[in-house]
Amino acid sequence: MPYRRLPNTDRARLRALAKSHTRFETTGALNLPYSDSTLNNLRVLYPNFRNALLNLEAARKNQAVKNKEYQHMYRKAKIYLSHYLQVMNFAILRGELKPTVRAYYTTDRFENHMPVLQTENDLINWGKKIIDGDQARIMKGGSPFYNPSIALVKITYEKFCDAHRFQQNLLATTDRNVKIVADLRKDADELIVQLWNEIEAHYENLDDKMRREKAEEFGLVYVLRRKEKKRLLEQEKQTILQQQKQQELVVQSDDKIENTYRLATERSVEKTRIKQNTFQSSLNF
Repeated sequence: MPYRRLPNTDRARLRALAKSHTRFETTGALNLPYSDSTLNNLRVLYPNFRNALLNLEAARKNQAVKNKEYQHMYRKAKIYLSHYLQVMNFAILRGELKPTVRAYYTTDRFENHMPVLQTENDLINWGKKIIDGDQARIMKGGSPFYNPSIALVKITYEKFCDAHRFQQNLLATTDRNVKIVADLRKDADELIVQLWNEIEAHYENLDDKMRREKAEEFGLVYVLRRKEKKRLLEQEKQTILQQQKQQELVVQSDDKIENTYRLATERSVEKTRIKQNTFQSSLNF
């Protein structure tokens, strides 16, 4: 016997609520197979749950779209900052600058190596140190670096920081919508169980098949167990075979009738021909 399967995804939950809500909108509140209190809960929860899912989907989509731009700005800022430090190290290797100049950027402990710029926070922290350190070095009479210049580095860094703050706001929006959906999900599960219990109780006097058909009109989902599904397929196969046999019998019967009619027609024609020949012979005689 098919068993009732509760929805286990948000889309399935929304479909279950939507079907009951749609029946209410089309038929009205009279003769519904659930109570007025359950109907009131449905009228409140269904639009809230639907809007929460739409908002969550929009937030995730917006975050994914903006993330492409954000990753581009992240890579670009990383290149500018690392190249600026490389220019400084090359100048030190050529003897144009003293190694002590690294102290302005707090990279003296790395010597000829580069600081790690693997994460967004690394980029934000080192970008501020590099820009502030270069400003302090210039104020003490140092010559500016070029290719890239500190102006281009600063512009690229600030654009990345703006994009980082915006992406964090998008992430916070997504997390907030996830929490709203999670809170409503519990209410949706409880309401669906209440709805389905009342619907099945309302149609309990009907036979199993009719009760399931009526309940499915309000969103209930019934599934067959594996053995039941296999048995049903076998029954359908046997039914098809029986129909084919009956069709073959009908065709054979039709062929038999047609042959009988053809033989009768041929005999009638033969008798008529014999009579005509006999009559003609008598006239000639």
